[in-house]
Amino acid sequence: MISSQQAELKSEIRAMPSWLRRSIGKASEISTVQRIIKQRQIHTICEEGRCPNRGECYAQKTATFLLMGPTCTRSCAFCQVDKGHAPMPLDLEEPQKVAQAVQLLGLRYVVLTSVARDDLPDQGAGHFVATIATIRQLNPETQIEVLTPDFWGGAGVGEPGQRQRIAMIVKAKPACFNHNIETVRRLTGPVRRGAKYDRSLSVLAMVKEIDSTIPTKSGLMLGHGETLDEVVETMADLRSVGCDRLTIGQYMRPTLEHLPVQKYWTPEEFEQLGRLAWEMGFNHVRSGPLVRSSYHAGEEGVGSGE
Repeated sequence: MISSQQAELKSEIRAMPSWLRRSIGKASEISTVQRIIKQRQIHTICEEGRCPNRGECYAQKTATFLLMGPTCTRSCAFCQVDKGHAPMPLDLEEPQKVAQAVQLLGLRYVVLTSVARDDLPDQGAGHFVATIATIRQLNPETQIEVLTPDFWGGAGVGEPGQRQRIAMIVKAKPACFNHNIETVRRLTGPVRRGAKYDRSLSVLAMVKEIDSTIPTKSGLMLGHGETLDEVVETMADLRSVGCDRLTIGQYMRPTLEHLPVQKYWTPEEFEQLGRLAWEMGFNHVRSGPLVRSSYHAGEEGVGSGE
């Protein structure tokens, strides 16, 4: 029997605009990746977040691995990743498992992201570094992008602070350092619980201060009630700290426990934002309803759309 909540969510999905409906891709490509990651007990944000583009990315030999387990210590109101209870102990064999999966799948471009792990002394920065090194040992031609949390938190005696954590990863020379600002300043509190707008800007600024040669990237998820002026202001704030690349996509409510969608931005509006981003100086832009943080991450140049 379908519950009233399930029926309400199905009704909400049916009411979504036509441009948000698309095939997830070839079942064979998705099942191959699912089999390999399940065998190794590792995770991808493609699966945990039910990304609508995962079939396309898998076909293009790109995937985004979710490090340090599927449970986050933060409680962002838009995110589908598991939260609200203690995370799993760190799997010290995960770097090797991920590197083997990259090799088996023949991935040319890998994005490493993670849940927030405020419970760890270095909040997981060392685990990022270990995974990058292990992937390179088995897959020297594979490019590696990182999509990190803000690594904020009071450091105990002898523990690295935020800048040290970020520096650890920057020194590993990722192909790109991504940290998502997600929403505009006014909505950061209700949308990104535990995060701060200026703190996210400072993460991107620190990367450039430590190594200006590493491209930085951020992403916006529209539909929480932001205005066009606020989005443009956020883009300008990102450029002010040297952010090079930008993704802009539509927020879609994963369950009734998450924030409701306030607006479905049209493809034309996303195209307009993509043009504005180019004019503001971003050198790699993806702007479209179904765009997500790692969409076409391995491609060079400027573009928009899906």
